[in-house]
Amino acid sequence: MPRLAFVHGWAQSAQTWHAQVAHFSSQRPLAINLPGHGGAADVPLEGWDDALPGALPEEPVVLVGWSLGGMLSMRLAARHPERVQGLVLLSSTPCFRMRAGWPHGCEDEVFERFREALESNAPRLLDRFFALMLQGEALDRRQYVDIARHAVDKRRPPSMAGLRDGLRLLDGLNLREVLAGIRVPTLVIHGEDDAVTPVGAGRYLSEHIPGATLATLPGGHAPHLTRAGQFNEILEEWCLNSISTRSR
Repeated sequence: MPRLAFVHGWAQSAQTWHAQVAHFSSQRPLAINLPGHGGAADVPLEGWDDALPGALPEEPVVLVGWSLGGMLSMRLAARHPERVQGLVLLSSTPCFRMRAGWPHGCEDEVFERFREALESNAPRLLDRFFALMLQGEALDRRQYVDIARHAVDKRRPPSMAGLRDGLRLLDGLNLREVLAGIRVPTLVIHGEDDAVTPVGAGRYLSEHIPGATLATLPGGHAPHLTRAGQFNEILEEWCLNSISTRSR
């Protein structure tokens, strides 16, 4: 098995990968906190480009990026392929917002609600976003609370600067033109009922990144939390078949 480096999404933290870190513990996995998230220091928005490669080891890794983390991982793989042995894009997208010629994005109304809540410092913003991530799952209240308890770092919530800059990236990033330049083995995993990044975005990634493989799962935006066993199995099998065999 190759070494894995996990990159979380907006408003979350490295703790979201707790089930993966435990499952792949013998491979010394990394779970990286983005700037202003999970206790990581804030950096200026233009410094986000250096934050992710700066957190990686010298040897190439398989980058597993979720949502915004997947977008940043795509950009790194396109710019610095020597740092990336393989790429796994979970519930991610080349373009987060819906726009002309891109029907697979977040609707303006939904995005603006989150931006307005952030700017007004609405206290329930993160709870609402977490609920949206789990939309599409048949979870009872106990299951929901248990997932949140294990996945959310309550002691080190994201900073306002980290939230604001992450939202700016989601607003502005459009990576469609870089996809053809990604030349590392790539696996796309997407929930069929994802309410944050529609499954059409995952299909687009698999069709426009050369040689990419697509795996869809029932449910919403966070299958690594709601279907951890199935997600881990897909990831492990792909790594063994597509990464480990190439390096022999």
